[in-house]
Amino acid sequence: MKAISSFHPFTHPVVQRIWGSPDAILLIFAGGAAEFAAIKAVDWLFFTGVLPGAPIDRFFETMRYAQHMFFVDDAEAVRTVERVNRIHRGVESARGVAIPDWAYRDVLFILIDYGERAHAVVFGPMTDEECLAHFGALLAIGQAMHLIGLPANYTEYQAQRHAQLLADYAHSPLTDELYACYRRDLGAVRYWLLRLIQGSILPIELRSVVGLTANPLIDLFLRSYRYFPGGGNKLRWLQSVILPRRFAQQVRGLARVSA
Repeated sequence: MKAISSFHPFTHPVVQRIWGSPDAILLIFAGGAAEFAAIKAVDWLFFTGVLPGAPIDRFFETMRYAQHMFFVDDAEAVRTVERVNRIHRGVESARGVAIPDWAYRDVLFILIDYGERAHAVVFGPMTDEECLAHFGALLAIGQAMHLIGLPANYTEYQAQRHAQLLADYAHSPLTDELYACYRRDLGAVRYWLLRLIQGSILPIELRSVVGLTANPLIDLFLRSYRYFPGGGNKLRWLQSVILPRRFAQQVRGLARVSA
């Protein structure tokens, strides 16, 4: 396997800043939850029955895998990627068909896109160098997973991301079912807050797919958020309010940054 460090080190400060920030991870969750519900390959998420049974727990499990790769040496990062590959191969073997290549790329692009959006909200916009470093680290994961059709550079990624937003997403009965699972796990008020945040953080191409619009007050709040004290963990005192206790504990466990 090609060494990850030969493309770009995972431990660049901007990568660890994003993936060590509970606030950023919550924003990545908000965007990813909407996209997972609307992606045309959503049936794969329902195949084992695990995700609809505990969708938010599964998300934080995925975040732990991703975060782990950004805070260990290259050899351990490669081993983590291999564990992820084995999990996917097991699901494919059980179903007797391969997960589509475009679905893998979509998930990778979700992590790239919402990492950028989360950084802009929590810390402010990235510099060009930071943007390329974060893109390079996530692209290295795709390369280590042997994904095909990956973009060769950031400009190609932007074009592919836009095209896939238009082609790979649609509202379906499974969209509604997964959202119902979110509501069950979060409760009515927290689910309403999730939808408000999603309406402002999602790409414009997807908002109508999941029936959302941007809220001007939420837009203003997100534009101002970087100026609040607390660095990447501004919500640490409110995590038990905005999340059920078991999820708040998982978020605290993901914190790798200080205020």
